[in-house]
Amino acid sequence: MYSLLSFLLPPSSSPRRPVSHSTSVAVEAECTHGRKGRRIASSVFASDSWCTRVPSNLFRLENKEEEEKKSKTDDGRRWEKMEEEASLLLLPPGLLRETMPRHVAVIMDGNSRWASFRRLPVSAGHEAGYRALREIIDLSSSWGIRALTVFAFSTENWLRPKAEVDFLMRLFEGLFKEHLKDFNRKGIRICVIGDTSKLPESLQILSREAEKDTKHNTHLELIVALSYSGRSDIVQACQKVAHKVKDGILDPSDVTESIIAEELETNCTGNFPYPDLLIRTSGELRLSNFLLWQSAYTELFFAESLWPDFGEADYIKALASFQQRQRRHGRRI
Repeated sequence: MYSLLSFLLPPSSSPRRPVSHSTSVAVEAECTHGRKGRRIASSVFASDSWCTRVPSNLFRLENKEEEEKKSKTDDGRRWEKMEEEASLLLLPPGLLRETMPRHVAVIMDGNSRWASFRRLPVSAGHEAGYRALREIIDLSSSWGIRALTVFAFSTENWLRPKAEVDFLMRLFEGLFKEHLKDFNRKGIRICVIGDTSKLPESLQILSREAEKDTKHNTHLELIVALSYSGRSDIVQACQKVAHKVKDGILDPSDVTESIIAEELETNCTGNFPYPDLLIRTSGELRLSNFLLWQSAYTELFFAESLWPDFGEADYIKALASFQQRQRRHGRRI
């Protein structure tokens, strides 16, 4: 029995064949429907001789048994995931998909000042900053950003009062423990970088479990920098390369920038090691020892908002600024 899709196909010079899972491919797409600016997700089905776009809410299989059978197969699950992702990838007005940064890095600064201005304990500022982080993760996932690196805790932050450090460690544990199911549902992969040996053992265990449980997710790579130092990252990369030279694996003349870059911690997933855009909040104009090698050609955006106040409007402003720039990488355009 033909589905509704059969009646929506355009004429073809070749004989029309029933739509089958083996001859059709679903890809992500968007279409504009109704009043201006309203977007809905759609599915595109392509065969050897035709291609047409069908809004998702029109696609229904008439045969209920066939639908149930398909949903139980691997192809069916991939189908559903692609439609779900297509529905998520809706950008706010003013942002263009073709110039969205693939990798965004964030220096989350201003929690303590936010609390101080409100005469609240520092812990309240960190809790508010934690909520801001969850929002930015969700927005990044929804807007199709492929990697998000957040500077959560620097090596210098160990010098802060013990009570504050302990509170932050508990927040990080909550990130990996309480939101793991949500990360998996949204296809978010976790990667923790930095000198993790200094972290509490409970946090080390939770972070390793989060990395293991999400390693097959591909929608968004969330790289969390804990006890991280940009200088130390470069040093450890050089040490690894030096060991390879010592062991005869590499010749000194073969050591290049790319060889060192392969050993940097942000290369933990092997996909997006360099950020396209780095955002720092609270009005401070410095990198604070964050991603020093990786940010050689990164576009910088400094926001006046304190991190707990940094929300969707601020994020859109940073992304819009990035899209207005020409990235030359030293070349003349």
